[in-house]
Amino acid sequence: MIDLDQRIASVLREHAEGETDTHRLLRAARARGRRRQLRRRAATGIAVALVGVLGFVAVTRPELSGLPGRPPLTAAAPSAAAPAPPLADGVPGAAQRPDLVGADPQLLHVGVDPAKGRYLGWEVNGRQIESVRFDAGGGRVVTVEVARSAAAFDGLGISGWAVDALPEPTFDGSIQRVVVTDGSPGYVTWWRPATGLYARASTRGADPFALTRAITAVRWDEARRCGGPVRLTQLPDGAAVSRCAVDVAAFPGAMTVSFTVAGPRSAAMYVELQYGAKLAAGRTEGNRTVGGRPAYRYGDKLELLGFPKAHLIADFGWPGQGFTEADAAIVLVGARVAKDLTRPETWD
Repeated sequence: MIDLDQRIASVLREHAEGETDTHRLLRAARARGRRRQLRRRAATGIAVALVGVLGFVAVTRPELSGLPGRPPLTAAAPSAAAPAPPLADGVPGAAQRPDLVGADPQLLHVGVDPAKGRYLGWEVNGRQIESVRFDAGGGRVVTVEVARSAAAFDGLGISGWAVDALPEPTFDGSIQRVVVTDGSPGYVTWWRPATGLYARASTRGADPFALTRAITAVRWDEARRCGGPVRLTQLPDGAAVSRCAVDVAAFPGAMTVSFTVAGPRSAAMYVELQYGAKLAAGRTEGNRTVGGRPAYRYGDKLELLGFPKAHLIADFGWPGQGFTEADAAIVLVGARVAKDLTRPETWD
């Protein structure tokens, strides 16, 4: 057993009948991490004990993550406020119900502490992986992905990184250095934040320990609605939402919300809200009426009109024998869009 493991075991034995001293655990972890950094600065793969400790604490006491008293390591505070996906009241977070992660693409079961990270985007994809992308301070962009199984990450690349450059996932908390496609350094780690959860975090930059600090911004005890200002409440028979993604990196200047709706026989419909503060006024007269509102069809796309500086469009034409205009109309009629897209507090 390594020295750090001995310290952890000692603390846990001392507090078997009471609260775990997380501050003491992390003081030991940080001291160990500094010593390793000095010894292994030149190494390509850097095993950082801190990430292992974070994973160990979450597995032993998952309720510590995202709650008062969580480890005091902090990423730099964000420079400006940013929108966040609305809370899903009554829905448990990943730490409480790992089996729900990725099960409903319209729900996220992880979040970001607003004091430690600024949301840039979030997603639930067809591989049942939930992800959050955030600025951890100083412009450092970090992506954290979580799934219910290690297999969900098989062959899964990272945007802008060469797939063949990624090492095999280890889920042991070690940090690996990767040369990304433009030749700059990047770091990636896999770990298990709680029993039944598998996670990956990645970032670019020269400091691997910035990644471990950023991970403390993730909250595992809350659930949020993925669609942000948009909620799909009606779908055609036999259809289901298979993907949800929101990009708020340019907010309040711009924002994109997108959904994939899957149907029988491999049918797919792509629903997207595009908002831009500088968008010119769009169409006001339609060539269709949908739910008593004007709509405009062009090709295999149907746009519901009447959203200032925004377009809400359903692309229903792929594949050729998939969804119909009537199906697209059902989805658009049931879409609930916040009255003010620039005010996240109205995204309920």
